Amino acid sequence: MRACGDTGCGGNLPADTAQNKVREGNSSHSRGRLAVVGIGPGDLDQMSLRAHKVIREAEVIIGYKTYIELLGELLAGKEVISSGMTREVERSLKAIEIASGGKYVAVISSGDPGIYGMAGITLELFEKQKGNADFEVEIVPGITSANAAASSLGAALMHDFAVISLSDLLTPWELIEKRLLAAAQSDLVTVIYNPMSKKRTEQIKKSRDIFLKYRSPATAVGIVRNAKRGDEEVTRTDLQHFLEFPIDMFTVVLIGNSQTYHTGNFMITPRGYKI
Repeated sequence: MRACGDTGCGGNLPADTAQNKVREGNSSHSRGRLAVVGIGPGDLDQMSLRAHKVIREAEVIIGYKTYIELLGELLAGKEVISSGMTREVERSLKAIEIASGGKYVAVISSGDPGIYGMAGITLELFEKQKGNADFEVEIVPGITSANAAASSLGAALMHDFAVISLSDLLTPWELIEKRLLAAAQSDLVTVIYNPMSKKRTEQIKKSRDIFLKYRSPATAVGIVRNAKRGDEEVTRTDLQHFLEFPIDMFTVVLIGNSQTYHTGNFMITPRGYKI
């Protein structure tokens, strides 16, 4: 699942702080290529065949070090450039620079790269440098945290839903509150990304207070930590009590709409079929 690693503030990374593992290799492309690849929740068997193929064919892999480590043997024979959180701009610029030199580069993003991932900043920077960056760009989709968590719970996203991140690194909290209010008022199933960190503990409490104004305290809520990874934890509870359970940056919280319910094994949001 994707946390704030690919949504933080950009910045310049000193060369001696990047974690680089360089292996020699000759470019097989006279014209570079750049792919932004969604690797899904983390386990390799949850990755698409296309993502596997692109990573195998790419000469250079660039990404957040935690996500790079998930690729294991897929990195064999590659030039690997990894860095820490808040280095998204630097990673994208490096990828564009290397692809401009004629190599096939894959930028790794957890979940789906177009959902709070690396696709946006990479394309923005590519467009700014389009005159100097003449190569093919591909966005390779992946399973995002909302889909992964919903499938572990059952069928929580069977009707209209919203996905809202509580991280205020790039979005003012006042705007996040407005979006939470709109989702709560419109009875949308709501998926909460980045619900809590060590420094950011009040936003999830405020979010629950907003929903309690418009939803019953008994509204079904699902909590999934490390969705679709080996140490996954799934909790089914309600709006009134969900803060009593552990929540962190590896957690996704799904707040049901007025029709969502729990069974013994599943969280289900009816689509409206007559059964």
